[in-house]
Amino acid sequence: MLWLTCDFRARKPVPKQEDDKPASASARLVSVLSKTKNAATKHENINTIPNWLTFSRLVAAPFIGYCILHDHHSWALGLFAYAGITDLLDGWIARKWKLQTVVGTVIDPMADKTLMTILTVTLATKGLLPVWLAVIILGRDVALAISAIYYRWISLPPPKTFTRYWDFSLPSAEVRPTAISKYNTALQLGLMGLTTLAPVIPTVDLVAPLVALQYVVATTTIWSGASYIYSKDAVKILPHNSAPSAPSAQHPKQEGEQKSGEQKEEKK
Repeated sequence: MLWLTCDFRARKPVPKQEDDKPASASARLVSVLSKTKNAATKHENINTIPNWLTFSRLVAAPFIGYCILHDHHSWALGLFAYAGITDLLDGWIARKWKLQTVVGTVIDPMADKTLMTILTVTLATKGLLPVWLAVIILGRDVALAISAIYYRWISLPPPKTFTRYWDFSLPSAEVRPTAISKYNTALQLGLMGLTTLAPVIPTVDLVAPLVALQYVVATTTIWSGASYIYSKDAVKILPHNSAPSAPSAQHPKQEGEQKSGEQKEEKK
């Protein structure tokens, strides 16, 4: 009886560790796939000081137009100066403290174009800007706006919905202004500023400088519009999956064979 008891205890089933290998491999595979899926759509932090300065410039643009239409030229000039200062300040802060964002590359030129469009329409309405020049400036901006809508749609990772389209924390395309476009923006702002300044100081004759600057701006506006068509680096489509590449999941048997091969090489 004692022999049977001892024999029974000696034959206790030993748990097999090999059965856990497929389960652990499956768990690792599920973990890798879940991490890759969560990182596939990456959002960026858009609540930065440069972005808020750019947004304030975007909000100030309609008030500048209102002041011009109602002959409040001093207020319009002051708000225009604020827009120019914030335009320089947001870029400097972003570069110095490394606060650049993809959405910043989109809303910064958007704020400039919104301000330029409002100034062009209101100044032309008041007879302070030639209509032919207003048509050139607005025609270029309309063409670029249509292109921006198109590139945003084709670069948006699926699912393509209206809510995701206007979610600026979901970057999909990056706009890089060309060199001539930067000069054109500066010249356009200079022209608009000088045109806004002219009614404030009526005693100073600014007709000749304004006419010369108008023809220069017309030339650079057409040139900069063409540069976006022929430049390959103006628009960059961002990859949908910005997560680092996941390690390849192998079958447990293959992993065992690989480890045994490595151990044999170490012994040699």
